[in-house]
Amino acid sequence: DVQLVESGGGAVQTGGSLKLSCAVSGYLYAQYCMGWSRQAPGGEREGIATITSDGTTRYRDSVKGRFTISRDNDKNILYLQMNNLTPEDTGVYYCAADPKKWLCSWFRTDFASWGQGTQVTVS
Repeated sequence: DVQLVESGGGAVQTGGSLKLSCAVSGYLYAQYCMGWSRQAPGGEREGIATITSDGTTRYRDSVKGRFTISRDNDKNILYLQMNNLTPEDTGVYYCAADPKKWLCSWFRTDFASWGQGTQVTVS
C-alpha cells in the first residue's frame, strides 16, 4: 500500500512563497501519476497540478506560471513550489498518487491514495 504525508504548509503574506513536500512510502510503479489538490474554506477539493513518472507536468490555469510540481523518485518525495501567493490560494493542500497514467491528463480528485493535507494561509 502507498502512504503519503504532506508538510511545509504555513501562513504567508500576499506575494510570498512556500514549498510543500509529500513524503511517500510503500511501492510505486514507474507509471504512477502524482498530483496536488487543494480545498478552500467552505469549498470543494480541486486538482491543481499533476506530474507523470517521466516528468511531464500539467497545471490548472489559476496556478500556471506561479506553481511548480516536481518529484524526486530516488528520495520518494513529491514537491509543490508556490510563488506569488494570493489569498485565493488559501486552503488545505493534499498530495495524491494513482497507477492509472491517464489521470495525469485531468484534474480529478479520485486518486487511489491521498495524504492527510497541510494548511496554507495567505493574507
